[in-house]
Amino acid sequence: MLFRSIRVPDIGPAKAVWYDLAAFFYCLGYIRAHRLSAPVIYVLACRIGPFAAFLSRRLKKLGGTLLVNPDGHEWMRAKWSRPIRAYWKYSERLMVRHADLLVCDSKNMERYIKTVYRVYKPKTAFIAYGADVAASSLSDTDERLLEWYGKWGLSPGEYFLIVGRFVPENNYETMLREFMRTGTNKKLAIISNTEENAFYRRLKERTGFERDPRIVFCRTVYDEPLLKKIRENACAYLHGHEVGGTNPSLLEALGSTRVNLLLDVGFNREVGAAAALYWTKRPGSLAKRLEEAASFSEEEQARLGSLAKKRILTAYSHEKIAGAYEELFRRI
Repeated sequence: MLFRSIRVPDIGPAKAVWYDLAAFFYCLGYIRAHRLSAPVIYVLACRIGPFAAFLSRRLKKLGGTLLVNPDGHEWMRAKWSRPIRAYWKYSERLMVRHADLLVCDSKNMERYIKTVYRVYKPKTAFIAYGADVAASSLSDTDERLLEWYGKWGLSPGEYFLIVGRFVPENNYETMLREFMRTGTNKKLAIISNTEENAFYRRLKERTGFERDPRIVFCRTVYDEPLLKKIRENACAYLHGHEVGGTNPSLLEALGSTRVNLLLDVGFNREVGAAAALYWTKRPGSLAKRLEEAASFSEEEQARLGSLAKKRILTAYSHEKIAGAYEELFRRI
């Protein structure tokens, strides 16, 4: 099958809905035109629930199977207005109802689907995302790395790291406040698409983080070897996500960063298991973890790093995930 770019108008949050519909209809047309037998359409995320019954019937007439990956709890994201969140929740319910199989990227998400939507008796499968543990191709003296460190006033082992979308549900406010409570001389490097948006300005007003010279917003890094090297050289990685399933940035951190400090929610516990340390939103919890991590010996860092990489190799390797998908599609 040839890849095709699906063009959609820029209509805000509805753009994603339009895209999924356009892509689905393109797939139906392709299936008919090439007379494919037993086709499978795999929809990622639950954005087109109100149309799911109609689309499922069209696919069934072609002898096809509808797979849906529910992704995370989109309806819980604070960035959406109340009406949009209501739509995402309604759409999720209908996608679950009309899918032939729901492929959940975390066991917690699978449990949620089976419990909340048990009236539909949903069929589910668990397949997470994958990551690797290969070291970055960059050396500690690579010009790209040294230039990046120089630009932001950082040095290896002397910074905590956050990598992720700059949205409220990733708990940036808690992480900023807790870091500011510490007396560490290490810095906090935040790699995210802040662009001084409304959320950034609100956090500045609520926390006063701009008065702490240890906090550095480093914008985004799309150079994969560079980002991996930045992860490898961090004192510890902070993960505040709480509404997703298996988070790809967490897997990347476990594969690269030795010490990982995760918000204590089911999704993160499932992934990190005994290979990470956990904190809650209770005042002082993360600050204590940060102080501990800053004082870890080389041996303790290496021990945690070994556990983190082992966790990826045993449960989240690309080979394991690809094999699970191959087995699923063969079975279908």
